[in-house]
Amino acid sequence: QVQLVESGGGLVQAGGSLRLSCVASGRTFSMSGMGWFRQPPEKEREFVAAISWSGSSTYYADSVKGRFTISRDNAKNTVYLQMNSLKPEDTAVYYCAATRSTYYSSSSSYSKPVNYNYWGQGTQVTVSL
Repeated sequence: QVQLVESGGGLVQAGGSLRLSCVASGRTFSMSGMGWFRQPPEKEREFVAAISWSGSSTYYADSVKGRFTISRDNAKNTVYLQMNSLKPEDTAVYYCAATRSTYYSSSSSYSKPVNYNYWGQGTQVTVSL
């Protein structure tokens, strides 16, 4: 099993920045791509960003392109989500996820929650006006 623990969430004013971290432990050698999803209040979980195992490929939802950056440090078993120019509509619980698959190579694949095997508990991000 793989355990994922997110941190870095909090309350920030619109236009501000936050950096989320997700640390993996356990059978991390079984992990491949990793992603961030979010669930706004009373809405379904949605894709935010994903990154391949090597870090050479990244994928973003249109709503965050140009504002969010995903990165990973495999030596530290950590994936990051740098969030800039935050907007109130970015308010949500943010979840880190990891997949065992080595076959995914498109945004279409990485954007589906069902394609991930492991999930963190989430961290709250609240953006105020």
